Amino acid sequence: MNKKILTTLGFDQIKAALAKEVVTAAGHARVAALAPTADRTQVQQALDETADGASLLRLKGGIPLPELTDVGPALKRVQIGATLNGKELAQLTRVLRSVSAVDDFLADLNDKIELRRVYTLQQQLTVLPELERRLYTAIDEEGNVTDEASDTLRAVRNQIRQLEANIRSRMDSYIHGNMAKYLSDPIITLRDDRFVLPVRSDSRGQVAGVVHDQSASGATLFIEPQAIVDMNNRLREAQIEEQQEIARVLAELSETVAPYSKQIARNAEVLGHFDFINAKARYARAIKATEPLVSAKNEVDLLQARHPLLDAHKVVPNDIVIGKDYQAIVVTGPNTGGKTITLKTLGLLQLMGQAGLFIPAGEESTIGVFSEIFADIGDEQSIEQSLSTFSGHMANIVDILDHLDDQALVLFDELGAGTDPQEGAALAIAILDEVGTIGADVVATTHYPELKLYGYNTPGTINASMEFDAATLQPTYRLLIGVPGRSNAFDISRRLGLDGAIVDRAKALIADDSHDLNNMIADLESQRKAAETEYKAARADTDAAQKLLADLQAAYAELEKERAGQLDKAREQANALVEKAQKKADKIIRDLRQMQKAGSGNVKENRLIEAKTGLKQLHQEQPQPKNKVLRREKRKQALRPGDRVHVLSYDQTGDLLDQVDNTHWNVQLGILRMKISTSDLEKVAEPKDQEPKRPMAIVKGGAASGPDTTLDLRGVRYEDAMSQLDRYIDSALLAGYPQVTIIHGLGTGAIRNGVTEYLKRNSQVKKFGFAPQNAGGSGATIVQFK
Repeated sequence: MNKKILTTLGFDQIKAALAKEVVTAAGHARVAALAPTADRTQVQQALDETADGASLLRLKGGIPLPELTDVGPALKRVQIGATLNGKELAQLTRVLRSVSAVDDFLADLNDKIELRRVYTLQQQLTVLPELERRLYTAIDEEGNVTDEASDTLRAVRNQIRQLEANIRSRMDSYIHGNMAKYLSDPIITLRDDRFVLPVRSDSRGQVAGVVHDQSASGATLFIEPQAIVDMNNRLREAQIEEQQEIARVLAELSETVAPYSKQIARNAEVLGHFDFINAKARYARAIKATEPLVSAKNEVDLLQARHPLLDAHKVVPNDIVIGKDYQAIVVTGPNTGGKTITLKTLGLLQLMGQAGLFIPAGEESTIGVFSEIFADIGDEQSIEQSLSTFSGHMANIVDILDHLDDQALVLFDELGAGTDPQEGAALAIAILDEVGTIGADVVATTHYPELKLYGYNTPGTINASMEFDAATLQPTYRLLIGVPGRSNAFDISRRLGLDGAIVDRAKALIADDSHDLNNMIADLESQRKAAETEYKAARADTDAAQKLLADLQAAYAELEKERAGQLDKAREQANALVEKAQKKADKIIRDLRQMQKAGSGNVKENRLIEAKTGLKQLHQEQPQPKNKVLRREKRKQALRPGDRVHVLSYDQTGDLLDQVDNTHWNVQLGILRMKISTSDLEKVAEPKDQEPKRPMAIVKGGAASGPDTTLDLRGVRYEDAMSQLDRYIDSALLAGYPQVTIIHGLGTGAIRNGVTEYLKRNSQVKKFGFAPQNAGGSGATIVQFK
């Protein structure tokens, strides 16, 4: 990408803002080297890194990095065998510690946050824990060698501290003793790294010792007492030994670092790369930028694009589209209407995107990847200035055309301006034709009406304009693609008070085709506003429908959740009821068996009816919906003596004897005469053509209180056979029979199979099997109960 365009469009200012966000020397170097690229793969990778940085900034506050200085010079020195000083080693220590911190930070996120590129960069880090531990132990943050650097150094420093304490203690006796009267100040000070006392000049003979200095006035002499000289000598020797040990430690640490100099240098570069990613993410957040999509066909679609260097509260966002349906845009409109800003916004956002930066535009905005971006905008001055000479324009345009290809983007501001209008318009059309022949995308601003017709008639070219509010006489700075700009001079003049007659004479001087053009533009503007109004209304309806859909989906999800919960609750309640009913049924059967045993095998009929009624009541009937027709039909079935009735509570059929009162009847149930409530009776209709039924059981003798031990189902239809079998098994269980025989015959095998399946399902059946050959064989089944 040519460097000229970076300055023209303000990309250098973007880099300056980005540089404020980095904290490492390597990060600053990356910002300084930042430039747009025409390599589509590199563009996408750079955007992926920025997206990772934005995710980490949003979720974790960014990658943790401290301020790091440039360690390159120190590493070059250590590679040639030089000894590094404490500050240089401290810088290397910070790099190594930062590597460990970043590696741990990203390793902890690996399974939690999905990133596109950062984890790959993490693999380029080399963690050196032993070297890091050695340097961190020996060198503090300020670059001083610590006592832990070596045992010798610790011992020497302990000796120095002890000697200093002894010297101060000895000299305290001078300050607070008889010698104090000879001192100008009761303090201990240093001269030439030796402890001395400030003695008045007139008392020189009173203090024996070595004079090291005197005050500027000569009134004070700094004397090392004779008794302290030997102690100061030993302190100085210890200090020299300390410096020698420090030098040895630094040399040893430098030798330890030397083999890892390349790894440390690479670590510093990777940390700078992470710092650069952090900076891009922070800058994107500051300007409210989003990640652009990268078009494979250089189709640009910027949604609500904003210039990043203008006040975010004042800039008017615009949609800018080029490269799909048209490759050239001719923008017209009044001065100071925002044409130049629109050009610079398109160019600068393209540069930012191709440099891997997020752009201040709406989500899902799309950029292209152009081989070059050229611009002829004013004298390449500031955004507020837009004037230049015709010759300057032409020189720049000639240079652009010489380097243009079909993958480039060209921005022309006031194309053809600065010369005769007819010649300028002709030149502008010819230049646009040449750019179109080459195949590059181009956006040009102009005042020439001839270019409006060119934009209307030329394939692949579209008109656009900057909207102007004639009511307020102010530009709105909105880009209107598809609508050419029209002159507002007459409207403005009339609103400012110019005589209407003068305005009308001026209009009469304009050619008819110009009037037609302005009328066409006015009509287009009217159609655009109508379409915009319809779009807003449709958009509002769509938003309302989407909100309603979201509400319905949420309500449906809540309903399904509630339904599932109710079903689970109902299952639990049903299981509890079944378990309770099973226990009651078992108790009834157990009581009957005990009564059977106690009564020598006979149980009275009323006890059997009561037991069967108890079993029947364990089943909870589903409440039937109220039905007026059914109630009316039921009222028609009036009860009369002799009617056959069904007693609901006992599930038995009997005959009506007589009515006791309005709510009770006497009913004959077998051998029992019982008083039954009218609401418990249901009239049974006698079949008209009733055929004699095959007896359900063959009675071979025994008491009338229970069924026979054999049930014969031969010749009975399948449904009736299953019904008889069910009632028979219940009666046999109530009678306490240990074993019964079911005669089903051979036939088609349907009844036999039905009997087998029923017995398998009955929990009271202990076992069953076919009868012996002499007792019916496979035509009969013997059943044993629990």
